[in-house]
Amino acid sequence: MDQAELSMEQVLKRDIPWETYMTTKLISATGLQLLRRFDKKPESARAQLLDEDGPAYVHLFVTILRDIFKEETVEYVLALIYEILSANPTRARLFHDESLAHEDTYEPFLRLLSKGNWFIQEKSCKILAWIISARPKSGNGFANGEASGSKKPITTIDDVLNGLVEWLCAQLRQPSHPTRGAPIAINCLSTLLKEPVVRSSFVQADGVKLLVPLISPASTQQSIQLLYETCLCIWLLSYFEPAIEYLATSRTMQRLTEVVKSSTKEKVVRVVILTFRNLLPKGTFGAQMVDLGLPHIIHSLKTQAWSDEDLLDALNQLEEGLKDKIKKLSSFDKYKQEVLLGHLDWNPMHKEANFWRENVTCFEENDFQILRVLLTILDTSSDPRSLAVACFDISQFIQYHPAGRVIVTDLKAKERVMKLMNHENAEVTKNALLCIQRLLLGAKYASFLQA
Repeated sequence: MDQAELSMEQVLKRDIPWETYMTTKLISATGLQLLRRFDKKPESARAQLLDEDGPAYVHLFVTILRDIFKEETVEYVLALIYEILSANPTRARLFHDESLAHEDTYEPFLRLLSKGNWFIQEKSCKILAWIISARPKSGNGFANGEASGSKKPITTIDDVLNGLVEWLCAQLRQPSHPTRGAPIAINCLSTLLKEPVVRSSFVQADGVKLLVPLISPASTQQSIQLLYETCLCIWLLSYFEPAIEYLATSRTMQRLTEVVKSSTKEKVVRVVILTFRNLLPKGTFGAQMVDLGLPHIIHSLKTQAWSDEDLLDALNQLEEGLKDKIKKLSSFDKYKQEVLLGHLDWNPMHKEANFWRENVTCFEENDFQILRVLLTILDTSSDPRSLAVACFDISQFIQYHPAGRVIVTDLKAKERVMKLMNHENAEVTKNALLCIQRLLLGAKYASFLQA
């Protein structure tokens, strides 16, 4: 059987020859006694044994993983530990019991990440994540991964974090398992990135860029869970300045915006909105959000029936924050925001000569993005006011930009505007005519054609 496809059920059905291991002194008589009481017993009986003698079982399992290399046995013990911790993750605290201060509890799992088959790697990864998350945040030296008074070098928490983060990044770059490598890595990261030290290690390993391609709209249950946990990772990283610097220069904001526009899954929308709320006051994120049309998206999301109070609060806070951000933006930024939203009105800036003189070169940004959007509005909008203002603004660009006529002609504007000269709305036809006159006659005669 392909070891990658092994199930917990198949592994736990095995009969492990514990007596043989005692005969060969790979486990002690006490260890054998503990195993006989525990192995193949009902969950309630096991729970009681762990309550009574948990650290002894941890010591036994870690010893077996350290001393026995037979794959079937390693898989079996990992499956036992995985079953214990998945049923009750707080039992991971047993690995940090003071009685185990001289035990290198991390080492077997860290070693198995790189040496085992996929079943072994996957279970070792999850178990390590649980153990790390359960460790005491302060106190004795053992909490930092060092055994006091031990002569033997012990695996420190830094060793574990670096080794585990390295493995998780490797799974995102080139998964050991084609369909389960990336999901298990993201699942573990969504837990581990709660730890500031893991965030630091992950950023240093250049891990943030590995998350971005996974932020894309999802449809199946599995892909929705992967998307949710990826967005959860981004949210956790939005509290960490070095990660924020990367998020600002990548396509993270664009991808998160696409997700929030298309997702109907409340938990996905919530974690993305909480991320936006975190990032809004930082650097250029506010301007990016305005450019991406987020105010309009937030307005649309608020009309939907969400049950989560945290989401509703975050939407309100984000809406207010974006309003404040727009007030602080320059006049061109405000204009840009209006155009990108696709709803144009006769705001004063459209007809202000100073606005056009000062900002006409800004239209050159991103390969004349704003001019192209104005032309798209001519093709797609059904709102007469937006059509009229778009025609007028294109005519203003022709008048104030030294190469306005050439640029607008190259962008095939003439044909689009000509269609609107027969529009049923008089305001549209008037401004379409003005635009065509300026396009044909040029800036030299434009002063005679002021509306």
